[in-house]
Amino acid sequence: MLSTVMAIVLMVFLVVSIIMVIKKRRKAGQTGLKSALTPICFFAIAIINLFGFLFHSLGVVIWSLNVVFLIMGAYFTKYSLVAEEHNS
Repeated sequence: MLSTVMAIVLMVFLVVSIIMVIKKRRKAGQTGLKSALTPICFFAIAIINLFGFLFHSLGVVIWSLNVVFLIMGAYFTKYSLVAEEHNS
């Protein structure tokens, strides 16, 4: 019972956070795939963990994919646009 509630809550928060990231990217005028790869990798980690939890297969493959997506997400942060500094 508790595990299904946790899975549903994770799915709801995942959908809400994806919508928020899309809105923020549109508002900031960010386009292109390279600058979107960091959030995509981090959302992929959440999705992989959700499937591993639902299918009771939190094994070496899931952990390996998590590490790969975490390294990829960290690597692609260099393509994220940096906010401009405002002089006061």
